[in-house]
Amino acid sequence: MNEIVACQNCGRPYPELGTPFRCPTCGGLFDHESLTVFDLAQVEPSQPGIWRYRHALQLPENAPVVSLGEGNTPLIWAEAYGREAAFKLEFTNPTGSFKDRGSAALVSYLRSRDVDSAVEDSSGNAGASYAAYAARAGMGARVYVPDSASGPKRDQIEAYGAEVVRIMGPRSNAAEAVVKAAEHGAVYASHAYLPFNLPGYATAAYEIYEAMGSAPGSVVLPAGQGGLALGLSRGFAALRIAKYITKVPAIFAVQARACAPLWAVSQYGAAGMGWVTEGETLAEGVRVRHPLRGDAVLRAVDESGGRFLAVDEENILPGRDELAHRGFYVEPTSAIVWDALGQIISLAVEPIVVILTGSGLKYAGK
Repeated sequence: MNEIVACQNCGRPYPELGTPFRCPTCGGLFDHESLTVFDLAQVEPSQPGIWRYRHALQLPENAPVVSLGEGNTPLIWAEAYGREAAFKLEFTNPTGSFKDRGSAALVSYLRSRDVDSAVEDSSGNAGASYAAYAARAGMGARVYVPDSASGPKRDQIEAYGAEVVRIMGPRSNAAEAVVKAAEHGAVYASHAYLPFNLPGYATAAYEIYEAMGSAPGSVVLPAGQGGLALGLSRGFAALRIAKYITKVPAIFAVQARACAPLWAVSQYGAAGMGWVTEGETLAEGVRVRHPLRGDAVLRAVDESGGRFLAVDEENILPGRDELAHRGFYVEPTSAIVWDALGQIISLAVEPIVVILTGSGLKYAGK
């Protein structure tokens, strides 16, 4: 197992002491220096949640098992635009979103460094997930959320015992507030800055492979920071390197057009960022104007043979309804995949897997 994490700007390794969220020397992002090594023979069925893949989580040996039974989510086939697609029901995770895979790994890492309290920022799902896993691990939690965050998500965060700090203005204001807290000494359990959640997201790729016995041809999923797209791409890459599959699936990453920086850059190059706004959108979970790992996410999607898609606001709720009519009750952020699937249905290589990331029970609207 390779646990080497280093700054992607200056190359310095992650410090042996402390838990900085970015490089103390240059401010760069930390990431794993190599892909995980995946081996079916090392899968441990007796372990809870994603911990059956412990050998592939890229965690230190002393990292404790922190689990609420995340992962092992259903893969359900249903008709979509005249074709059959497999829907990965990530909204059935313990706190209602895919974020639980990352939180289990991230909180485990923090506990391996004796962290007993940390802060996080979130539009809702990541905050709720972190709060739940922090509670499970006996850690204190303070979560900064934009004032516009869905009421049920704020209530969920507070129910786990975390302190909620509501920040007025757009999502980015909450991110700025939590960075200030970190600069004043708080440990920042960032699902965007820190890389320790990414191998957790990769476990969804292993599950899809085990359920299907092969790799999908195409995967459609929402993207804000793009961590899920990046984690899945690394999971499928690990499967390919281990020769369980011969080709990684094309990844189609979906954004709301009101705030679609990854789509804009993929379409128009760096100049595309010039007109990207942090516009109001029902898909609050992907309202991220400056994805921190944007370059890595763009590269991963491009190398997979997929592309970025943007969905207009008026198509979000109809997509949610179409999914509900198939038995899948998801929040608007997750529902953007439906319209995107229609955009690429004629060219998507089968089998098609669609990731449904968050529960409709988290949405307070009609």
